[in-house]
Amino acid sequence: MTRIGRCWMACFGLALMTAACGESGAPGSGDDGAPITRPQAPTNEFTPMELEATIDDLVAEINKSSITPMQMGILLKTVSAFFAPVATGANRAMGELGVTGDVIGPPDQTGDQQKKMELQNRQIEQTVMEGAEGIGISPFGDANAALIDEAVDAGVHVVTLDTDLATSRRSIYVGTINKAAGVKAGETLMKMLPPGPGTVILHGSDDPTWVDGLERTQGAQDVLEKAGYTAVVRPVIFNDEGEGEDVEAMKDQIATADPPVVGLIGLFSVAYRCAMATEAAERTDIPVVTFDFDPRTVAYMREGLVKATLIQRQYYEGYLVPYILYGIKNLGLDATKAILAPRMVDDSRFNLGLDVVPGDKVDAYNAFLDSIGANQ
Repeated sequence: MTRIGRCWMACFGLALMTAACGESGAPGSGDDGAPITRPQAPTNEFTPMELEATIDDLVAEINKSSITPMQMGILLKTVSAFFAPVATGANRAMGELGVTGDVIGPPDQTGDQQKKMELQNRQIEQTVMEGAEGIGISPFGDANAALIDEAVDAGVHVVTLDTDLATSRRSIYVGTINKAAGVKAGETLMKMLPPGPGTVILHGSDDPTWVDGLERTQGAQDVLEKAGYTAVVRPVIFNDEGEGEDVEAMKDQIATADPPVVGLIGLFSVAYRCAMATEAAERTDIPVVTFDFDPRTVAYMREGLVKATLIQRQYYEGYLVPYILYGIKNLGLDATKAILAPRMVDDSRFNLGLDVVPGDKVDAYNAFLDSIGANQ
């Protein structure tokens, strides 16, 4: 397996695959059995101190154990765009730990979903064949479950990130808990709304086959309806060709809804379309809450048309997984879970939480991302 620090982009032996390699372990990291030391994280209003404390607790327990070297692989959906901060975090953690391995992912344009799942399955097989003792993976779907289970049968610890695959025998999921994220979005918007009744448009998903999307949408829907609002779902169309259709549909809803529309929530990366719809309807007085930090969302925040956005902690998603894999190897799964317990929502899911960024905090949040090297 390639030693971390040998390259930034490397061939992993498969066509159309990209690898991102982090820095090698510094003296005193786990590569030579010496205690692990972590650089102090920059501290500002957006630093997730509870996550930092959890990692410090894990490192403290690992340092009490008989530290042994480790080889691992982090398999992402891509190493660019949304996943670029994930790759940054994973590479940094692997460098601090002094482990051997790669952060890899197919290019964004690698075929359809089925082809991507097949490619990721080959990545799993090759990572195991190369001797990895741990795998962190953002799976494409159920078709990855069998290969994950085979890796577990071979003695490889597997942690999922960003997207869970609970049907597999992965040990822990690290990422956003979508039901709770939807609830948080609804609560964030409600602070800006007049008392009910009123209609809130959810630019979300009602597709039962996409569990994560449905759970996030239902979380927002439930909290709004309990507060007396009518929550109407506009199913998101992710491709660029669907943008006009999305905006026109929400524009029509703004014009015709009874009771009148009092707010919009965009629950996924194309959430800026909610602001576009208020522009098209000439109702920019309606508050909009979004997800993620797409440049177009940021532009609408600067214009005052997006009042707040909820951002998944991609950098920490990538950063935590190598430490968790290292903890499982050196402490055991149960001991590692016990350390993570304050952020575990059940026996196998670790809740990263979300950053809620008000519209007037764009520059402050960008400064935070710059401080950890995680700006997209």
